[in-house]
Amino acid sequence: MGKQHYMTEQERHQLEAMRRNKIPVREIARQLGFCERTIYYELRRGRYMHTCKFWDEKRYSAQKGQQIHRYNQTAKGRPLKIGSDHTFAAYIEHKIIVDRYSPAAALAAARRYNFQTRICVSTLYSYIDKRVFLTLTNKHLWDKRRKKQKKDDTEKRIAHPKLPSIENRPAHIGQRSERGHWEMDLIIGKAETSHVLLTLTERYSRQELIFKLPDRKAATIRGVFDRLERQHKDFSQRFKSLTTDNGSEFMEYDKLCRSIHGGSRFHVWYCHSYAAWEKGSVENHNRMIRRFFPKGTDFSKISKKRIAAVQDWMNNYPRKILQWQTPNEAAA
Repeated sequence: MGKQHYMTEQERHQLEAMRRNKIPVREIARQLGFCERTIYYELRRGRYMHTCKFWDEKRYSAQKGQQIHRYNQTAKGRPLKIGSDHTFAAYIEHKIIVDRYSPAAALAAARRYNFQTRICVSTLYSYIDKRVFLTLTNKHLWDKRRKKQKKDDTEKRIAHPKLPSIENRPAHIGQRSERGHWEMDLIIGKAETSHVLLTLTERYSRQELIFKLPDRKAATIRGVFDRLERQHKDFSQRFKSLTTDNGSEFMEYDKLCRSIHGGSRFHVWYCHSYAAWEKGSVENHNRMIRRFFPKGTDFSKISKKRIAAVQDWMNNYPRKILQWQTPNEAAA
């Protein structure tokens, strides 16, 4: 257990001497009686660029570290709520940097454990802005600077008027009061490659299904639902309707809806042209998937195992709109 007091000036000079002698941080922490994380914080605080004859190198200055500590002591206001809870800080950093969570989702996940520290989302954003964490910065935040798209006020048009319009979709689907209604879209990969991802988002629970496809042909997409229909005896309850856009790959309405057993297997509703917000859940999920597969990804080189891992991540990601349940929990 590390010390609970601030590092003294004498201890900072000891730290400087040990760093010059190339002693590992773990051993320094043991000898000085602090945890490793505290040592790393202090090394960052007193870091400066030392100019040698042929190169520059980063070094630690006890004098600089002490000066910054004294300034912080005189300038600081209220103490940080995060205090010396390094376990909590490390958990939050891991969830945001490694697991690619948003700050709000990271805090929601942390509440499932018995951490001593409890902070709100705005406080966490403030700490990230102020570089309170060892490695976590604003560059690790995925959506902080994303601006909301304005809805287009131009006249709404359906590319093929004979297809079922979202305007005629039953109200209970829009209200998300019933399970089994999905939104569908494609994520396009690297230019001049044919592989794509077919994404399906269940509107009630936000559960996600991701399929790697060799092309974006209508027959290939129909094949996905043919397989799902064979796999699930309760297919008609799992898949009651689809809401999608006017992409040519989705235009074969009659064939897409036709069951392998005869008759219709579900309803399909088509959004207005240039109205991505009408299937906002799948669009939002596509942005989350892009955290792992940025634009220009060659999906032919991405394994199905990797895609399944991202799907599992999506379905175990806590959502504010679900009162911080995961989609898997909401669907249970």
